[in-house]
Amino acid sequence: MKKETRISNAVIRRLPRYRRYLRELQKKGIKKISSNEFSILIGYTASQIRQDLNNFGGFGQQGYGYNVDDLYNEISAILGLDKKYRMVIAGAGNLGRAIANYTSYYKSGFLVEGIFETNTELIGEKIHDVEVMDYEGMVEFIEKKHIDIGIICTGKNSAQEVADKMCFAGVRGIWNFAPLDLEVPGHVALEQVHLSDSLHALAYHMNKKE
Repeated sequence: MKKETRISNAVIRRLPRYRRYLRELQKKGIKKISSNEFSILIGYTASQIRQDLNNFGGFGQQGYGYNVDDLYNEISAILGLDKKYRMVIAGAGNLGRAIANYTSYYKSGFLVEGIFETNTELIGEKIHDVEVMDYEGMVEFIEKKHIDIGIICTGKNSAQEVADKMCFAGVRGIWNFAPLDLEVPGHVALEQVHLSDSLHALAYHMNKKE
């Protein structure tokens, strides 16, 4: 496999889509698919698909195409989805609750171990069988439970402080939903999710079509 450090973020972001469509093919009992057939299904060109997969060594056979099960497993491994990840959520508001209740994470190995909140009225509640705990205990919890991922669902003003504490405690990745571009150490992976940016982009595309 080639070094992933040279692979563009655009390619990485297409891999989950490939995996999702391959899963649908598995459910239908389809065992193999050509790049041309995959192209029609997913909307990328056959050349793009081959080029993306060749970044990781290529998995097809000329005249045969791709083995659906093998490709699904390979992409899962590339994305690290053959492992389990422990997560905590900072913020037990509507967004934090929605993420904690989204059971697809649990099925794919992303396990919410704890939820932390400063609002004393929410502390002690359970969301998807996970207790909401006092934010003051978050660092110790992360260290003790060897948490991998911190999810930030707090307001803008406290998001950087929360991220700093999560990084200090040892998380390896942060999934940020706060409307703020965070700064984290180089060894910590960061995924920023700006919901308003996505909505504004949708508005642009809608108006462009008109």
